[in-house]
Amino acid sequence: MPTGSNTAISPESWAHAEAYLDEDHTVGRARQRAAEVGATPIGPGGGAALRLLAAALGARTVVEVGTGAGVSALYLLSGMRADGVLTSVDIESEHQRLAREAFAEANIAANRTRLIAGAALEVLPRLTDGAYDLVFCDGDKTEYGEYLQQALRLLRPGGAVAFDNALWHNRVADSAQRDPETIAIRELGRLVRENDELVPALLPVGDGLLAAVKRPD
Repeated sequence: MPTGSNTAISPESWAHAEAYLDEDHTVGRARQRAAEVGATPIGPGGGAALRLLAAALGARTVVEVGTGAGVSALYLLSGMRADGVLTSVDIESEHQRLAREAFAEANIAANRTRLIAGAALEVLPRLTDGAYDLVFCDGDKTEYGEYLQQALRLLRPGGAVAFDNALWHNRVADSAQRDPETIAIRELGRLVRENDELVPALLPVGDGLLAAVKRPD
């Protein structure tokens, strides 16, 4: 009798998992806008995992790196408390304009989102220590290690951090791939795995979602 699962998930099962929950019209429209400007949002499976994390944490304060056209923000907001506020950072102000359109279509109150246009590593240091329930990162992959450092400072004990593209188009698992983004994501995985402050898991949803909970003090 097997003691563990050594069966690789089939493409059909992966597709079934990704399509398990239907996306609503506002998320679909946000995806269309993202495609029009060349922004690649989180997939349906990853989005559902983010919503689950936000709901499990009872998240009231969330930081997002990489607004895009608002797809991941819609998932996060739908899992957060009704009085929760999402702070989202993106260097592209046009992308944030499209995100605001998505929020308006979804009837999200204006006071539930705070969009900051700027480079993440310039904005994050200005945010308050220990004040956030969840930090989600989907920005410059070569900066992921620095986002982790900021997230550890920003999170309350028991809060969580998550990184999209943790499998990076199947490149992370291929040791022959040595481009800067792949190397940075591999290094992020090592840093998260070896940090005693964190309880991590690498979820094979979408393009991979690396998530970790900051241990309570």
